[in-house]
Amino acid sequence: MATLISSNTLPETLLALARVSQPSSYADYAALSIFASASVGYFLRGKAWDRQDPYNHIWYERPQEKEASGRAKIKETRNIAQKLEESGKQIVVFWGSQSGTAEGFANRLARECHLRFGLETMSADLSDYDPETIALVPDTRLVIFIISTFGEGDPSDNTAGLWEWIHRSENVSLVNLRYVAFGLGNRNYKYYNRVIDVVVEALEKLGSKSLMPLGRADDAGGGTEEDFMAWKETLFATFRQQLGYVEREIAHEPTLAVVEDESLEPIDLHNGEPVHYLNNSKTAAACSPIKAISMRDTQELFTSSSRSCLHIELDISSFPELSYKTGDHLSVWPSNPDVEVGRLLRVLGLTEKQHVPLIIKSLDATVKVTVPTPTSAVALFRYYLEICAPVSRDTILSLAQFAPTPSAKAFLSGLGKDRTAYAEFLARTHINLGRLLEVAVASDPASWANLPFSFIVEVLPTIQPRYYSISSSSIVFPRNPSITAVVSNTPLANDSAQSIPGLTTNYLLGHHQANSASLLSGSFPTNQSASFSLQGPKNALEGRRIFAHIRKSKFKLPTLASQAIIMVAAGTGIAPFRGFLQERARLKQMGKKVGSTVLFFGCRNPDEDYLYRDELAELQRTLSDELCIFTAFSRQGGVKVYVQDRVEEERETVTKLLTEDNANLYICGSASMAREVGQRVSRIMQEKQGWSDEEAKQWAETRKRSNKFQEDVWG
Repeated sequence: MATLISSNTLPETLLALARVSQPSSYADYAALSIFASASVGYFLRGKAWDRQDPYNHIWYERPQEKEASGRAKIKETRNIAQKLEESGKQIVVFWGSQSGTAEGFANRLARECHLRFGLETMSADLSDYDPETIALVPDTRLVIFIISTFGEGDPSDNTAGLWEWIHRSENVSLVNLRYVAFGLGNRNYKYYNRVIDVVVEALEKLGSKSLMPLGRADDAGGGTEEDFMAWKETLFATFRQQLGYVEREIAHEPTLAVVEDESLEPIDLHNGEPVHYLNNSKTAAACSPIKAISMRDTQELFTSSSRSCLHIELDISSFPELSYKTGDHLSVWPSNPDVEVGRLLRVLGLTEKQHVPLIIKSLDATVKVTVPTPTSAVALFRYYLEICAPVSRDTILSLAQFAPTPSAKAFLSGLGKDRTAYAEFLARTHINLGRLLEVAVASDPASWANLPFSFIVEVLPTIQPRYYSISSSSIVFPRNPSITAVVSNTPLANDSAQSIPGLTTNYLLGHHQANSASLLSGSFPTNQSASFSLQGPKNALEGRRIFAHIRKSKFKLPTLASQAIIMVAAGTGIAPFRGFLQERARLKQMGKKVGSTVLFFGCRNPDEDYLYRDELAELQRTLSDELCIFTAFSRQGGVKVYVQDRVEEERETVTKLLTEDNANLYICGSASMAREVGQRVSRIMQEKQGWSDEEAKQWAETRKRSNKFQEDVWG
């Protein structure tokens, strides 16, 4: 009678057979080899082969999305010359963008080239095409580059392919390439617009021809939008005068179709769950999946009644696939305030139809739909589109053609054409799309119901996550990352009673206030907050959750704990250093040798915004002589002392650590502060070592290349 052998007893059976079976011929050896291979194959089933596809379920979820979104898995050419030929496009506007600004400019420029001159134009993600195929673009086509610089002269993730190609290309000819270029940067950063400068220099070296001088935007004073518009007008003048293009009257030609489809059920719709379109492998590798992460605790760190700073501790225990390392970033996906969502729905006449299912389709094969579809108007305005952002002059001019009254058209045309009038208007009031449409018809109850919905989706940027340095150590709190965020409310220049609220920080403040109310009442408030729908789409955020993901960072402690470090921070720049210090304190408690650790920290007043003061005192006791803290207060006793001043005052300590101990230097905070600190440190080292300006510059650049000098800064 045959005996069934279970998978649990099979190994024992094999061992028994091996003991009693001794091979005596080549045939025996062959049989045993086949048997052994079959056994190994059996045990590796589902591991090395015949594995279930973890994404197989996607084939059965929202099948209509594939057709409607324009993101179906169709094999697209990565040859830009071939794409231009197949699509009949005359111009490609390439964008390299980290935050979405350059992408928005590229999309706007592509649309306007078509509307004003009738040119067939496409906007393209640099990572969607192989950079070497740029050399194949004939001189009958025009290539436009709009590329941002971020961090310390770094290219955006989607510019990485082009960046690597131009640095390794030598025997390449671009004599047929006609191009123009515009860069986005911030003068507060040391390497202002470095990426576009390097790209243009490489293109010129390879023989390409620029039709006009390179344009640069400077966001140091918030002038990026106006810089772009000025450059764009110069480009259009070049079109008319140099290329002979004839301008025509602008009339709206939609690139998207927004179609109501009431046959769809609520389960078919994207109701607000964020979608992160990771179009290149580098970005995908750096980001975790988006999850609804619990907020374990929220605390107010400032004692001032006029300002707020939140410490938010999260809990990722429910997601074993999520992890972080000390120095990483947490990316928070906000939602728009209810009052602004309601305002825009009302002024567009969509209040009664806000939940009607909408399918968004591309009318041009080269235009991507950048929001999830199918969806609804309320989901778009609350979760997917940046409806609170200031409206550009370009958009105001485009809106004028849809004005419901002559007075509204005159108002919008005047505002859009006059840079000074526009600047003065913004100085008096915070104007987003909903508020602008309201103001335009304030004297007349006419509705904007005839404004095409497709226009709204085309001109409004998509909501992007906001990044915060994680302020905890992954060794000490592996499942409880925390962030530190100052609530932003930027006062208007001409009216101190009004301010521009920061979207994400006020969204987080809404959660904190709701949490505080629930602690007082003993239950979570049913109405959440007067400002935000904190429960999220379909109550996905019920129980104090936020949509977030973790992004890897290069801002890391040295591998050896015995390595000396210098940390310089102002304000919430202390966030990653809190994690650094927690980690070093734990290592010391474990008996590890910890190197000299110096922290320079600056804030306004020690009694109001000295972040983590008690914790730092406790860490000082633990680390003892290994930790030295220097503070700078800019609004105490009438004398303004900034963190860079303290760095210079402690020049002997700084130079000793950098020379004798080969210390790692870290700076975190605003770009202007980081630039000033970097200059002071370089000057201190130059004087100490007797270097020339060039030698001091070379020293700083060498340390940055070797990760001995790192910065985590923002504009």
